[in-house]
Amino acid sequence: MDIGIGLPAAVRGTDGATIVEWTRAAEEVGFSSVGVLDRIVYDNYDPIPVLGAAAAVTDIRLLGTVLLAPFRGGGAVVAKQLASVDRLSLGRLTVAVVTGDREDDYVASRADINRRGRAQDQMLEEMCQIWRGVAAGGTGSIGPLPAQPGGPPVLVGGNGPATIRRVVRHGAGWIADGGGPEAFRRTADLVLSAWTDGGREGVPYLAAIGHFALGRDGRLAARRYLTDYYGYRGEAAAEAIAERALTDTDTLRREIDGYAEAGCDELVLFPCSADPDQVDLLARATLTAETAR
Repeated sequence: MDIGIGLPAAVRGTDGATIVEWTRAAEEVGFSSVGVLDRIVYDNYDPIPVLGAAAAVTDIRLLGTVLLAPFRGGGAVVAKQLASVDRLSLGRLTVAVVTGDREDDYVASRADINRRGRAQDQMLEEMCQIWRGVAAGGTGSIGPLPAQPGGPPVLVGGNGPATIRRVVRHGAGWIADGGGPEAFRRTADLVLSAWTDGGREGVPYLAAIGHFALGRDGRLAARRYLTDYYGYRGEAAAEAIAERALTDTDTLRREIDGYAEAGCDELVLFPCSADPDQVDLLARATLTAETAR
C-alpha cells in the first residue's frame, strides 16, 4: 500500500512558502502523492491553484483529494482547470470528487445542496466528454486536452449506492473518508462487486484518507484543528473525529496495517499542523529507513 501525505493548505494561517516546503519535502522523503482538501467557508487555500503550484516545484504525483465538485459551477470550467493542471504536471494528476455536506459552502456558492447528487452526475459526465475532446457547442472543443488520454483518473468519494454507481460509471476507483479500516473494507467489498457486475475491466483503485499529528503536542494539535474544521457537524461529531486522529506511532502503524489488509491501495494522511517537522515525523513512522530522512 502506498502512503501519501496531505498538504497543510486547510490549516488556518498556513503561508504559501510552507506549502511549497511541504511539497518538496514530501517528494524528497518518498511519499507517493500530495493531497489537498476543499472548502469555501473556511480559512483554506483553493485546492486547484495549490495543485498547480505543487506541479511547478516537484515531480510528485498530485491527488486532488477531495474536490467538492457540485458547488464549483458547470463541469466545463472545472474540466478545463483540471486538464490544465494535468498538462502542467505532465500527467501526474488524479482527481477525487465528493458531493460534500457543508450547507454553508453551498449557500456561499449559490448552489443547491438538495441537488448535489444530480449536479455531481452531470459534472462527471461533462468533464469526461470534455477530456475526450468532444465538441462543446458550435465553437469546438474545450482545451487543453489533458496529458493523460481521456483525462486524469477520477476517484469518487462517499458511501452508499449512489457513490458506488458513480464509481462504476465514471470512476477509476473509490476513496473513503477517515472511518477506519473496517468501515473501509465493508464499502470496498461492495465497490468491487459492483465493478465486476457492471462489466468494468481490471480492478478499481481503492484509497482512503486520515488525519495525523505526531510529536509531543500531537493530540492537542489534532483536537484543536479537527474540532474547528469539522465543527459544522456539531460538537459531539467533531470530537469523535478528533478522537480518531493518529497521534502516536503505534496507533498509526496499526491503522496502516489495517488498511493494507483491507485491500487499500493508497492511504493519504492529512496534517493537523503546518509544522514542516510533521513531514519527517510521518516519514519515519511510515516509510522505510531508506526513504525517510
